[in-house]
Amino acid sequence: MDKIKVLVVEPEKEPYLKEIDNEIKTMQKLVNGYIETVFLTSTAVLVCNDEGMINGSKRNRSYDFGFIYGTFFIAGIDEPDFASLNDLDIKKYTKKFGLINT
Repeated sequence: MDKIKVLVVEPEKEPYLKEIDNEIKTMQKLVNGYIETVFLTSTAVLVCNDEGMINGSKRNRSYDFGFIYGTFFIAGIDEPDFASLNDLDIKKYTKKFGLINT
């Protein structure tokens, strides 16, 4: 099983890097439910809980499309799969989702 490096963003915490198994069950466990993907750029995707807004998850961060509820992560893209996040995107999204910017 392949592992990928993702940026995890939990409510009220600074983003951090984590290596996870590149499989759906691991991703669902990380976001605590079924996953929903939001493509941020051609190299990065936001992965969150599909029902985070309605299942009682804590409001986490705001983004262009509204609020994200519960823990989410940013992964890289290697069509048709997810991949490790590249260094440039790690830096970009760590800054974007850091607590100072929320």
